[in-house]
Amino acid sequence: MGTKWVLHFDDEIFLASINKAKWNIYSIALQDLTFFSISYLNVFYNYQDVDKAKEIYNEIFNNEIKNGMPKEIIISGQKIFDERFKKISWETYYKSWPFNESALALYEWAPIAEELKILDRKIVLNSMILKWDNITDELKKLINI
Repeated sequence: MGTKWVLHFDDEIFLASINKAKWNIYSIALQDLTFFSISYLNVFYNYQDVDKAKEIYNEIFNNEIKNGMPKEIIISGQKIFDERFKKISWETYYKSWPFNESALALYEWAPIAEELKILDRKIVLNSMILKWDNITDELKKLINI
């Protein structure tokens, strides 16, 4: 894009691609954060109501309809959430690459040519995981107040 990157935001096809990527990445990131939070609370605070994860995720999704989240992404996200929920180990999730799926989603959904993505795969994945460290630190601070 170079120095003319602003011009691309007038391109409807490009914007549609960005929005589709945004909502798909958000869907998986929300799953990761929900699972991490409940897992962390389960281990360190003996929180047992793990079904609350479903309620939290679905409530946020229902609110995102007002913000333009496409229905098909909501349906797909809920399906993926349910599949992951069935397999999760609450005792270990928080410490076993809990944000790997959202990092992979960023890589997968980024509207960039595949041949360019390959060159940045490791950088993108590491960057996303490092950004999640800030979020987990904030969560831990909030819990310990």
